[in-house]
Amino acid sequence: MASILDSVNQRTQLVGENRLEILMFRLHGRQLFAINVFKVQEVVRLPKLTLIPQRHPHMCGVITLRGQTIPVIDLAQAIGMRPLLQNENSTVIVTEYNRSIQAFLIGSVERIVNLNWESVQPPPRTAGRQHYLTAITRVDEAIVEIIDVEKVLAEIIPMNAKISAEKLNNPILAKASGREVLIIDDSMVALNQLTEALGQLGITVHQATDGLKGLQQLQLWADQGEVLTDKLLMVFTDAEMPEMDGYRLTTEIRNDPRLRDLYVVMHTSLSGSFNAAMVEKVGCDNFLSKFQPDRLADVIEERLQRDEA
Repeated sequence: MASILDSVNQRTQLVGENRLEILMFRLHGRQLFAINVFKVQEVVRLPKLTLIPQRHPHMCGVITLRGQTIPVIDLAQAIGMRPLLQNENSTVIVTEYNRSIQAFLIGSVERIVNLNWESVQPPPRTAGRQHYLTAITRVDEAIVEIIDVEKVLAEIIPMNAKISAEKLNNPILAKASGREVLIIDDSMVALNQLTEALGQLGITVHQATDGLKGLQQLQLWADQGEVLTDKLLMVFTDAEMPEMDGYRLTTEIRNDPRLRDLYVVMHTSLSGSFNAAMVEKVGCDNFLSKFQPDRLADVIEERLQRDEA
């Protein structure tokens, strides 16, 4: 598994192919869950756990791994299930999201599977743990529920969407007021955070919940005679989404003469080192890690300055 998780070159081979790799695991019983392999650093037996005072109810404590202190989250409890038992055979998945490292306590690891995003569908909008799913798929006829880790983390450590006063007072950013953008993301947490931040700049936001819907919206505007570079200041797209990922979406935008000059920003919780290669390969104009409101302001400023160049 380590050779798969550690190779950026191997990961880049999937880019533009509308494919993803998922790590499947179980929490309780037979139900399969998964997260994107790109966000996994390693899978290990649970090291010695240190309890911390006043911790969040879903946090088991912290571990020390390779000299780094890492919080451990009971993933079953975090998505509304009963807590997992902790013993010498317990397993944790160490992940990186939004420039932070955390470990998720799970029941058992299954395997890594390579899928086409077209086979991954949005979850049904029902009660229970469905609120913590970003997608579902089938592997060997079994339903696999892909967890919305951004939502889990946001409930434990709320994300800040406030742009600093220093950035808001920038006269260049004042020119963004009244402009429009399209945000494409399957995570409601990310959509809401980005919409709130952009609203502070007076920007009107359009939303789409996966790459295919985003592409269809752009094509609809073009069919209606809109000049997309006049209508939209930019397009923000997540990397991993059901139906069509952000890399394939960007490729489709660049291949359509009506859309190809749009300013596209890859807005993702995946690691920066990985995305630097991805952005260059698929032709995005910029890259933005999620939940960085001041860096968002910088990206808007860079876009406005390009208009004046």
